[in-house]
Amino acid sequence: MKRLYFTMLLAIVFSSLAFTRLSAKEIKVTSPNKRLEVTVNVDKIITYTILKDGKTILLPSEISMTLQDGIVLGKDAKLKSNKINAINEILKPVVRQKYESIPDKCNELVLAFDGNYSLIFRVYDDGAAYRFATTFDKEITVYDEIIDFNFDKDYKVYFPEEESFHSHSERMSKYINMSEIGAGKFCSLPMIVELENNTKVAITEADLEDYAGMYGALKKDSKQSLEMILPKCSKKDTVRSDRDLFVLQRYDYIAKTSGKRSFPWRVLVISEKDGDLIETAMIYKLAKPADKKMDFSWVKPGKVSWDWWNSNNIYGVNFKSGINTETYKYYIDFASKYGIEYIILDEGWYKLGNLLEVAPGMNIEELVAYGKKKNVGVILWVSWLTLNNQLTPALDQFAKWGVKGIKVDFMQRDDQWMVNYYYKIAEEAAKRKFLVDFHGAYKPTGLYRTFPNVLTSEGVKGLEQSKWGNDADPENALVIPFERMLAGPVDYTPGAMVNANKKNFKPLYNIPMSQGTRCQQLAMYVVYESPLQMLADNPTNYYREPECMDFLSKAPVEWDDTKVLDAKVSDYVLLARKSKDRWFIGAMTDWTPRELIIDFSFLDEAAEYQIKIYQDGVNAEKNANDYKILTGKITKKDLHKIKLAPGGGFAAILEKIK
Repeated sequence: MKRLYFTMLLAIVFSSLAFTRLSAKEIKVTSPNKRLEVTVNVDKIITYTILKDGKTILLPSEISMTLQDGIVLGKDAKLKSNKINAINEILKPVVRQKYESIPDKCNELVLAFDGNYSLIFRVYDDGAAYRFATTFDKEITVYDEIIDFNFDKDYKVYFPEEESFHSHSERMSKYINMSEIGAGKFCSLPMIVELENNTKVAITEADLEDYAGMYGALKKDSKQSLEMILPKCSKKDTVRSDRDLFVLQRYDYIAKTSGKRSFPWRVLVISEKDGDLIETAMIYKLAKPADKKMDFSWVKPGKVSWDWWNSNNIYGVNFKSGINTETYKYYIDFASKYGIEYIILDEGWYKLGNLLEVAPGMNIEELVAYGKKKNVGVILWVSWLTLNNQLTPALDQFAKWGVKGIKVDFMQRDDQWMVNYYYKIAEEAAKRKFLVDFHGAYKPTGLYRTFPNVLTSEGVKGLEQSKWGNDADPENALVIPFERMLAGPVDYTPGAMVNANKKNFKPLYNIPMSQGTRCQQLAMYVVYESPLQMLADNPTNYYREPECMDFLSKAPVEWDDTKVLDAKVSDYVLLARKSKDRWFIGAMTDWTPRELIIDFSFLDEAAEYQIKIYQDGVNAEKNANDYKILTGKITKKDLHKIKLAPGGGFAAILEKIK
């Protein structure tokens, strides 16, 4: 009898404990190193806060999602269960964007609620993310989603302001206080919030699929809080050209989608040092893995000789340059000589509006065959709208020709339909073993993990801007590695061999030049991550620069390791990347000249390296083409001071002496 009473008493105690745990309004989860803490409060609404080392990163910020029939996930929520899972895996990317292996280590909190939904939080040492998941049997309609980020002060932000939801996401980041954003203004992502003590919070999203993309805005009636807004589904479109499909009217909902699904991650990358924003791999870790049934072993990253930026203005040849077979054979010969894997045929190779009608003077089959003999693949530019209209016959024709990939351009939207278009193109391309470069694109959200054949995307104010304006300058170039590149590979298209300082620069459409020094252009091949990296300039100009081509021919597009040695958002960056037994170093500065110190302690113990340095010349401030090459020997005990001219750069190759 006593034993039965004791058993009943234990049952009551454990039942009470379980009830207390499940009815608690606050649930905490920390990062693996215990420094980052997320607290979720479940009450009439659901909010969460973030602390780092006990200091506020984020004040209570609301989470909810409004569905059809007035259903609001997160309102008067009834918590059924909560569970914390420790995730500790090593990811091996098919394409090594910045690391050969990626530790995926975090603590995951899963909160299950009455009403067929749950909230999932993941807390890493360098940030946090959350997402909704639903288990409805039928299709659901999402009308609204509250995504707030409430800060404790009116902090500075890097704000890539947009004009509308019809955008290439090629924006300059304004450096302003949150209170200066203004009503009705919004920005593309990522955006960066600058807290105290140099802490920065980058806001973006991951695993965006069958849903609308996210934009940042100032919360109404607030000077220190941000809210995310999402474009509604298109109700009425109008075609204005072979590439522009403008939304004239929208429905009142964000998405109609499966009731059984996980929604995109809302991501905050939290940095102690500005370089952490470059080293992070959170977006990759949060993205959906590739389907194990699909084979991506054929994916071959590489460099590309690009025709469009330099307007095909090759010279010193005995044929008329332009969009013709002879010109592109010249590109193939150049690419073959320097081990460049691909050439691209940009706009003009087909009659606009019809991908099956090749332009006069062009023979694609002949070019592909010629390239095959010289180990150079051909990639074709296409307008997204024409491709959508002719998808199967066009891709089948490309496969018959034997091309290696497609560059899809001018999407300029990320509502639900267009997001799904990206997945459709990635999958159809993968079936035919095509690489994909998305131009005129929204920011990456991890599709490059789900479909490793998606090697790069634009969504950046890149070098092309120098053909018609001043925006592609070193000031812009020193925001990109911390902000846009945080989201994923960036098709900036570097490589100008005609370089100008601030006073001498002129935008010339057909014979373009870059702002900043020659060595800044070289450094971009180390700093900017793109597994399909362009060489934007004229092959004739490259032939005149054999020393620069020696560097560019050796610069990898995949990296085994990445180490930021020194960096400050919008000012300068100094980093080292490893490829097999070689280390490459790249440094860039804005229009302010600088001196930086390279600490070589990252090198292997008891090893000696041969170093080849490309540095700004003594006259680079007056003539941005000026550079100097130095050679020497380096060990991990060495320090080396470098001087960067205004808009300057530094690049080096280190090879271990055996």
